[in-house]
This record gives sequence, structure tokens and C-alpha cells, in this order.
Amino acid sequence: MNHTATLTDVDTLRAQARLHIEEGAVTAGYSADRGEVLLLLNAALATELVCVLRYRRHHFMARGIHAKGIASEFLAHSEEEQAHADQIAARIVQLGGEPDFAPDGLSHRSHAEYVAGSSLLEMIKEDLVAERIAIDSYRELIQYLGEQDPTTSQMLKKILAVEEEHADELADLLAGLPRQT
Repeated sequence: MNHTATLTDVDTLRAQARLHIEEGAVTAGYSADRGEVLLLLNAALATELVCVLRYRRHHFMARGIHAKGIASEFLAHSEEEQAHADQIAARIVQLGGEPDFAPDGLSHRSHAEYVAGSSLLEMIKEDLVAERIAIDSYRELIQYLGEQDPTTSQMLKKILAVEEEHADELADLLAGLPRQT
């Protein structure tokens, strides 16, 4: 228990809750720079959307003797990335912002690149690179937020764990694939 922190008395909490109620979940206790957080979350949203699109393409374009299982993995990753995008978009709205789904500039706002890949090997490598970018991006964003926005940090930590699973699964696929595929 932190004995240096002070708790606000109930009457003050009640009075503060009535102020600026149009701001919903964002109370006076929110200490992060909301504008900056919204920009960063929209970049994360763009990253997730680019990953959804790349994984979908890879799912449909996977060919060859090893393709069936790998294509299924691409589809599963696409669906999980879409769930991440939905979580991020919902958080943006909760913070009083607007999620940017505009296709123009999507790849520019994304941390990850959209690289099509012409073989299973190239597809897996590009997806693994994108996952590694997402991992570092989320780690840095979580550190940046610190305790100023614990709700966003918790959401990002859960997303980060899935991105790490994706990277591990892709590294396993890469290790098991013949190099000429």
C-alpha cells in the first residue's frame, strides 16, 4: 500500500464527478496529454489496419505444398489484428477522439509497412518484421504512458502479448519452411 498517496474524500469525489460530465470517462484525474495520446492511438490503429490487410492478402495468396496451414495462420492473425483495431478505436472514442479509418494515408500513419510478398517465405518474413515493429511500438507507447493513462496501458499490454505470440508463431513457421519456398 502506498502511504504517500492521499485519497479524495467522498463529498469531493461526488462534486468532481458532476463537473464536465459531457467528457464521459475522462475526468480531472486523467493526467496524460489527451491530444498526444489520441494521435498515438490513431497511429496504432493504422498499424493494426495495415496488418489486417496484409495478413488477409497473404491468406488468399498463399500457394504451395505448405500453404494450407500457413494460410489458416494468416487468417487467424488477421482476425486478431482486427480485434486489436476495434479495441483501439473504442478507446479513442472513450477518450473523446475520433478513430481515423480513412484509407488515404493509412500506410503513412502506420508504423508497419504493407509489403505484399511473392512467396510464402517472403510473406512470413514481412509479417514477422511487422510484428516486431508492433512489439517495439507498443512497448515504447506503454512506457511513454506510464501511469498517466493506466486503462490505455493495460489495453496495450494485452495487445502486446498477442503480438509477441504472433511473432513467435511466425518465427516457428519460418524455421520450418524450406528456404526456396
